[in-house]
Amino acid sequence: MSVKKQFGSFDELLEGSQLPVLVDFYAPWCGPCQLMTGILDKVSEAMKDKVQIVKINTDNYPDLASQYKVYALPTLVLFKDGQPVDRVEGVIQADKLCERLSVHA
Repeated sequence: MSVKKQFGSFDELLEGSQLPVLVDFYAPWCGPCQLMTGILDKVSEAMKDKVQIVKINTDNYPDLASQYKVYALPTLVLFKDGQPVDRVEGVIQADKLCERLSVHA
């Protein structure tokens, strides 16, 4: 389950996390992005002590999407120690995503 939180900046979010942060860059009008919601709920439950999952609406934050070169939706970017270490473009199944995240967690 995702939780809505407010942060002063994206950098503050990344630097304040003790865990790697998986960012789901999405848009509400994107069909494949809607599929990822259920998948991310499963991943969040399976890896709750290993990774923090954050959703970023690219319609609301186009500068962040541009900064991290998000050209396809959904795009998942894993940040560790504030730096991007992995990325997935498009839909990925929960078990495959958990495998990828385990390498960095």
